[in-house]
Amino acid sequence: MTKAEKLLAKARNAPSGLSFSQFETLLSQSGWVFDHQKGSHRVWHSPGRFRLPVQPRPGGKAKGYQVRQFLTQHDKEMRNGSV
Repeated sequence: MTKAEKLLAKARNAPSGLSFSQFETLLSQSGWVFDHQKGSHRVWHSPGRFRLPVQPRPGGKAKGYQVRQFLTQHDKEMRNGSV
């Protein structure tokens, strides 16, 4: 299992357990592109051009609902062949 696969499995098993830097690494490894930042809001786009604004929780953790939004869109695009 590659590092990318392990990180994706970790996100699926515990979405609230990822650090924000791990979440951004996962986005990048999955083909998502960082677009811009305004304040703490960072905007990423999927290969299928889905827009996902993300921001860290206090303490440097990723927000669980944002990780779940990413996973839903990632799976949808994998099924449709957008990735």
